[in-house]
Amino acid sequence: MDDLTLARALHVVGVVLWIGGVGFVTTVLLPAVRRLKTAEERLAFFDAIERRFAWQARFTTVLVGASGFYLTAALDAWDRFLDPGFWWMHAMLLVWLVFTLMLFVAEPLFLHRWLQAQAARRPEATFRRVERLHWGLLLISLIAVFGATAGSHGAFL
Repeated sequence: MDDLTLARALHVVGVVLWIGGVGFVTTVLLPAVRRLKTAEERLAFFDAIERRFAWQARFTTVLVGASGFYLTAALDAWDRFLDPGFWWMHAMLLVWLVFTLMLFVAEPLFLHRWLQAQAARRPEATFRRVERLHWGLLLISLIAVFGATAGSHGAFL
């Protein structure tokens, strides 16, 4: 197996684990928590579970970022960022940047504390906000995955 094949395989595995996890959290975990827990318990329960996923998400975003950078450099594909036909490369980079900033900057520095404070005052509204955020992140992630899959196989959408 050559280095480009390995990098592509690691990139795809990383995306599957990362975005698949976001999909599970958004479509299965959050709705279950809403039905099974009181408003006051929801964010604490969700936080306990999501903290375990956060390590997987951090690892896979680093893996995806490193493999994506390697592939772009090894293929000398930087000019694709200047071509609107490769919009999916911009989408992948945008999704990666959003998640990286959330996981490595916002969450540890202020987001976790802010959500806890909001949940103490308005638990129902805070949980709805968390749900909407996850749906938004999942939507932009799926658009990027769809575009990247189609685009990397020659489709220009």
